[in-house]
Amino acid sequence: MTGWTRDEMMTIAAARMLWDGCVCFVGIGLPSAACNLARLTYAPDIVLIYESGTIGTRPDVLPLSIGDGELAETAACVVPLPEIFSYYLQGGRVDVGFLGAAQIDRFGNLNSTVIGPYDAPHTRLPGAGGAPEIAAHARQTFVVMKASPRSFVSKLDFYTSAGFLGGGSAREATSARGGGPKAVVTDFGILTPAEDSRELTLTALFPDTTVEAARAAVGWQLALADELEILDPPTPNELATLRALNERTSEAHRRPVELPA
Repeated sequence: MTGWTRDEMMTIAAARMLWDGCVCFVGIGLPSAACNLARLTYAPDIVLIYESGTIGTRPDVLPLSIGDGELAETAACVVPLPEIFSYYLQGGRVDVGFLGAAQIDRFGNLNSTVIGPYDAPHTRLPGAGGAPEIAAHARQTFVVMKASPRSFVSKLDFYTSAGFLGGGSAREATSARGGGPKAVVTDFGILTPAEDSRELTLTALFPDTTVEAARAAVGWQLALADELEILDPPTPNELATLRALNERTSEAHRRPVELPA
């Protein structure tokens, strides 16, 4: 027994990539958990921005959505949505955009629109939201996704958010000013883009998994770095902080809503 779960290792590995004082545009779910874990441990001055317009928010529990009142109540300020995108994101003031998706390909392009043909999809997904703008303008993006051949695919069913497009210098030939995907955190390890081809390459493994398991979880022939890092397991403090955050969140969302008389 490792004493920790893959979800916990995944969240902690993502949190470790953040630094104190960075400005981070946060998505709901695992990205939100990772960013708030970083804030509660070694990055107390991280600036969290959610798409609802909350800047510098410091929630005690994880939000259910970008419209969760906890975000506004603990924010340094709340600004109109257009200002978030035009002044902060397109203005180059966001260091990290944290994204998830239903599908990703080997060049870090994302699909959060449909599974199957667009006109007659098997599954209609929530859609783009602000992800295309975040992927285009954040100085760098981190993607957090559980891996399977259905989600890590050789060809996307729909291109929602741009990574490195067809690879190589394809992204640089566009008007996208952000740096593109810096890392993809999976439930087996971390992928980073190769310097020349921009193809996602396995550079770090979780301590309880193998290269064979990583390759089996990806729908293309996964390339390996020349030197493969084995990540440190979670520390007692990381685990305790994350579990306390999740417990507070579960308890808060179990409580009945008190309506005014």
